[in-house]
Amino acid sequence: MATTPEQMMNAMMKNIESKTGHNINYWVEIAKSSGETKHMAIIKYLKSNHGMSHGYANLIAFKIREDGAPKKSDNQILEDQYLKKLDLKPIYDELSKYIINLNPGISKRVCKGYVAFKTTKQFAILKPSTKTRIDVGLMLKGKETTTRLKDGKKFSGMMTHHVEIFTKEDIDNELKNWLELAYKMAK
Repeated sequence: MATTPEQMMNAMMKNIESKTGHNINYWVEIAKSSGETKHMAIIKYLKSNHGMSHGYANLIAFKIREDGAPKKSDNQILEDQYLKKLDLKPIYDELSKYIINLNPGISKRVCKGYVAFKTTKQFAILKPSTKTRIDVGLMLKGKETTTRLKDGKKFSGMMTHHVEIFTKEDIDNELKNWLELAYKMAK
């Protein structure tokens, strides 16, 4: 069963032909030939003119946007995250280095608004939430919240907890212990 957005998109990509009678490339061409260029207009066109469900129409609209957009490297995406938050970049660098050094098997995925770290499961994310703060999201199921180790549900649907980091001094042994625990729980 698909549990992450990526898994759901992959499942829809595999099932589109059996559900609609045509593969994704066919639908992309149909949508492009409509002349619609805006995401919601493409969805509306596919739903009203081809009886497509919202989910599949949305998938095709995303595919069109993805195909037309130039691909950015992880470094470019990371640069964009910290473009207006330059004071936070050294904090990110130190946290990222610490997490990666926990184990060479840890992988890093750079997304538009955050960076995720995982082994077989995602266990931490670093997100420049404001101009003065990086939030460290942690997957610590069963761990009680504290004044510093806050509930993660409002921060990210994927993390159970988060910690607010304002300076390098906030990267202390307590935070490092939580990062190590989250890593160990993800193995």
